[in-house]
Amino acid sequence: MSRIGKEPVTIPANVEINLTATEVSVKGPLGMLQRNINSDVIVKHEGDVLLVEGANNSRQANAMLGTMRSLLANMVQGVTSGYEKKLSLIGVGYRAQVAKETLNLVLGFSHPVTYKMPEGIKIETPSQTEILIKGIDKQKVGQIAAELRALRKPEPYKGKGVRYADEVIVMKEAKKK
Repeated sequence: MSRIGKEPVTIPANVEINLTATEVSVKGPLGMLQRNINSDVIVKHEGDVLLVEGANNSRQANAMLGTMRSLLANMVQGVTSGYEKKLSLIGVGYRAQVAKETLNLVLGFSHPVTYKMPEGIKIETPSQTEILIKGIDKQKVGQIAAELRALRKPEPYKGKGVRYADEVIVMKEAKKK
């Protein structure tokens, strides 16, 4: 049985949980998230904790136990404090700028790259070479960061490109004569 799945999810005082047989919705100070419950698990709301139990003793139920518990914990954390990812632009002339609902990027191509911000995600540029992605859905924030990084992945010789702020690029040695 999953060790993570056994742990209860504590619910802060300012978070409201609505639980049905097939769906759970979490409402907090930053917004509201909802998710379908997998049929192999049972979610119970007891006092100020959420408990996740397997519906049966199958391998699939055991696998989904820890997954569902982590998803619920991420939802609770998202509506209370939110999530953020930071990207850095490394390269001469690489810069980013937010204009209304789009992110304008200059990444060394012959054309500027525009990225439309999805609903529920806030993108900020504290400086021209930094991008800050904020939101309440952990999966969405990570997906947007991965899509922006994929526009110009860091290359291994000079390290130019879009990278996560805490990412370390292992540099290759240049060809010698």
